Amino acid sequence: MNPEKFALIYMAVVSSAAFFAYGIDKHRAEKGAWRISEKTLLGLSVIGGALGGLLGMKVFHHKTKHRYFWAINILALVAHIAIVVALAVR
Repeated sequence: MNPEKFALIYMAVVSSAAFFAYGIDKHRAEKGAWRISEKTLLGLSVIGGALGGLLGMKVFHHKTKHRYFWAINILALVAHIAIVVALAVR
């Protein structure tokens, strides 16, 4: 398997986890239950799940008022795209 394909699969898996984590946290927030920490949500975004984090924010309307969530997710997504492009052109 070539590196860019591996990176894309990895990012798809982590993005799925991030997306569901945002959804679960939103549900728990509405129910007043134990929450997923912001550090965990943002950590998932940074390690490869930025696209899922952004989609989770939009779909679940969760953490959208926090500018740092937008900033970190967008910067991480740009970095992830750059990594895949760099692997593809090497």
